[in-house]
Amino acid sequence: MNYVAPVKDMLFAMNELAELAEISALPGNEEASADLVETILDEAGKFASEVLAPINASGDKEGNTWTDGVVSTARGFKEAYASFCETGWNGMPAAVEFGGQGLPVTVSTAVLEMWKSANMSFSLCQMLTLGAVEAIAHHASNELKQIYLPNMVAGSWTGTMNLTEPQAGSDLAAVRSKAEPRGDGSYAVSGTKIFITWGEHDMAENIIHLVLARLPDAPPGVKGISLFIVPKFLVNADGSLGERNDLVCTSIEHKMGIHASATAVMAFGEKNGAIGYLVGEPNRGLEYMFTMMNHARLNVGLEGVAISERAYQHALAYARERVQGRIVGDKSGENKPILHHPDVRRMLMDMKSRTEAGRALAYYVAGCMDRARSHPDAGVRGANQARLELLTPVVKGWCTEMAQGVTWNGVQVHGGMGFIEETGACQHMRDARITTIYEGTTAIQANDLIGRKIAKEGGKNMGILREDIAATAMTLRTTGDPALIALADSLDRGIAALGDATQWLLDNHEAKPQAAAAGAVPFLKLTGVVVGGWLMARVAGIAATRAGDSDGDFYKAKLATAAFFAQHAMPEAGAYRDAIMNGADAVLALAESQF
Repeated sequence: MNYVAPVKDMLFAMNELAELAEISALPGNEEASADLVETILDEAGKFASEVLAPINASGDKEGNTWTDGVVSTARGFKEAYASFCETGWNGMPAAVEFGGQGLPVTVSTAVLEMWKSANMSFSLCQMLTLGAVEAIAHHASNELKQIYLPNMVAGSWTGTMNLTEPQAGSDLAAVRSKAEPRGDGSYAVSGTKIFITWGEHDMAENIIHLVLARLPDAPPGVKGISLFIVPKFLVNADGSLGERNDLVCTSIEHKMGIHASATAVMAFGEKNGAIGYLVGEPNRGLEYMFTMMNHARLNVGLEGVAISERAYQHALAYARERVQGRIVGDKSGENKPILHHPDVRRMLMDMKSRTEAGRALAYYVAGCMDRARSHPDAGVRGANQARLELLTPVVKGWCTEMAQGVTWNGVQVHGGMGFIEETGACQHMRDARITTIYEGTTAIQANDLIGRKIAKEGGKNMGILREDIAATAMTLRTTGDPALIALADSLDRGIAALGDATQWLLDNHEAKPQAAAAGAVPFLKLTGVVVGGWLMARVAGIAATRAGDSDGDFYKAKLATAAFFAQHAMPEAGAYRDAIMNGADAVLALAESQF
């Protein structure tokens, strides 16, 4: 089954939820006209479906090969990457001064979704490179920017992030990699890093590793971590590539999914020390790396949306063709596809509505990022930055958790054939599984949400969000439309559940920290489903005014999908509230010996 980019739905979310017209009017975004954006999405959709999607399944089967430190990619990947860079897709979101196109995040988000849907393994290379570009652009010296960024933006050099070590997974305070001054302004970096996505490959001429390591006099813990640029090949004064640096890929992992993306074990400095260059100031590496990690968190959340879209398209295509069993209540005697079975429709509607809600959330937050960066009004920038910070862990956590259920249903729609690898449904479920772990597990995102984003702020920003949701519910009520009033009722119940749970967390976060943490993931999911329901309700309000247009079927489908989400997903809000407020004792009840 080939992938077809849902351009119409993407444009709708960009225009109506991210408010693309406003973003295009911001300083520096003037060229991002509606016509240009639609052209970009159309062309990106063609590249995704014609170049990247055809090598997705074959890449999954073939994977990468490692021989004496050299990693060879699956057939077709090297050629696809060359075409990807030649046509300018790699640097689309990057700054113009380094060779990028400088397009708004809202536009690049839609295009990135296409790459991730078409071929998630392939897309990870660009995602890590652009994250490294962000970190270097924000924190490195002008000299380092000029040396590394033009080639990274062009794609001839790729980037990685090297955080994790065998003893230091999410706990980066345990990082042991070292960096010794060499006396010439550079450093000798040594240590082992694991789980390095695209840490070694044959698609680009150089790989630029961003590595967390400790200086000799560094304080303990996370306050003693610095960030270094460590290139695979050293760069000569004239910009040409020099000798191979003292780093090597010692192996690649054998994984559940994303087989065509090499996950490397990297050894730095096993001889004389890998030559590295300090980014910014000493001991601020984790702070700098968070620039890259926040970029990655939003894009990993987008992976949840993208894989869900691909699984939905795959399941829908199968359901349209597969004829099996009698349709309940159908007396025609005709042999009809399984799309006519009510439970298959239930699963497809669940997949469709949750995917669209995830897309709405991701694009809405992308719009917040654009306004936080570029709006001329400081108050507007601040409000959007606050909303961005509040919802970033929700995008990452909720959208990726959502993808687990959507891809699971994708297999279920196929029945027994879904369990057979040749149908391809399994790959989506396997590829999606890593997304809840990448860039911090769901629990890490949830603890960030309840701690830094709720308790630390006294619930202020969550209160403002709830007010915005309540305003939408009020607007829907004034229409007098029974269908929209039903959505408003659903929102009111969601707002109440979110309010109850937020207040409980504020009351208990300090006094009962373990109880609060026990409810952190349910709270993240509660926030996700209520905000998703809010955005779907906004979509329905717009669609209701256009249902009589020439494109009425599209808008009627939007109304039906929003109603399904309200009736089938939004009731989860009450259950999450109850688990948060009443379930901590059961979570913590057993002694260690009782497990």
